Amino acid sequence: MGRAHRWQGCYITPMQFPDIVAYAVPAFIGLIILEMIVCRLTGRGRYETTDTFASLAMGFGNRLAALIGGGALVYAAFAWVYQFRLIEAMPIAWWTVLICFIADDLAYYWFHRIAHERRWFWASHVVHHSSQHYNLSTALRQTWTGKFSFSFIFGLPLAFVGFPPEMILFVGGINLVYQFWIHTELIDRMGPFELLFNTPSHHRVHHATNARYLDANYAGTLIIWDKMFGTFVAEKASEKPRYGIVKNLGTFNPLMIAFHEWIGIARDLAGARSIREVGGYLFGPPGWSPDGSRMTSAMIKERWRRVNGEAEVTSERPTTAAQPAE
Repeated sequence: MGRAHRWQGCYITPMQFPDIVAYAVPAFIGLIILEMIVCRLTGRGRYETTDTFASLAMGFGNRLAALIGGGALVYAAFAWVYQFRLIEAMPIAWWTVLICFIADDLAYYWFHRIAHERRWFWASHVVHHSSQHYNLSTALRQTWTGKFSFSFIFGLPLAFVGFPPEMILFVGGINLVYQFWIHTELIDRMGPFELLFNTPSHHRVHHATNARYLDANYAGTLIIWDKMFGTFVAEKASEKPRYGIVKNLGTFNPLMIAFHEWIGIARDLAGARSIREVGGYLFGPPGWSPDGSRMTSAMIKERWRRVNGEAEVTSERPTTAAQPAE
């Protein structure tokens, strides 16, 4: 434990919180290579070389964006809010870190949900969904613009409560590392474990473009948030997930992957004819259009429900059959 650190008049409780994501990167690469070997030997799962390299490029760019200013912006925002904290001296102990982790996981749920529901945040998050494959390399397909589009605002209440910025960033890193292993088709259902925790099966649903599976399973680590807020959908053995986005990119160019939705927003704003249209194009759901000529995910899902005569997809019980890998 070192000396207390002062930041603009507020003292941050001393403790070294490591950058857990940086430490995990070698393990990420090793596990990707291992999964590739298993896929080749068993015929389960699928890797495509260009897609994998695109995902790795996006992961590298994400780390670079943090180094050139994104990380400093996030820390500065947390530290500024921390000045006005409700709890003056939050103790540093295992139980405060645990509480911070659970609170951060709840904040992540709402960030993730809104990132699918509001185009401004979707423009960054869509990068993660742009692969048509689902394997461990997909976990590294991360945005370059998320920090600069203020996705971190969902974590600011934690700093206001009194959790130190370093602790918030640390537990956020744990959450991110946890989510790496769930990006695989090699692991099927996990029994009682998936009653509480996010798993490969739950997250396959989240990445799927099947109408049944849209707008579901936003959890980071704990799947309980989806069950509490009505967004949980179980994977069905009878309906294999199809991955990607509703309108796939058709390119592995990292620049297009990173910026295609921002380019789309700029194009739509250039043709906007009113403040209402500007607001809709920026903060409406992805797919929003003034005349309703485009399809949002809610519209796609509602049409599917009408055709299939199912009023509530989220009421379906989980199946126990194993999900076949792609």
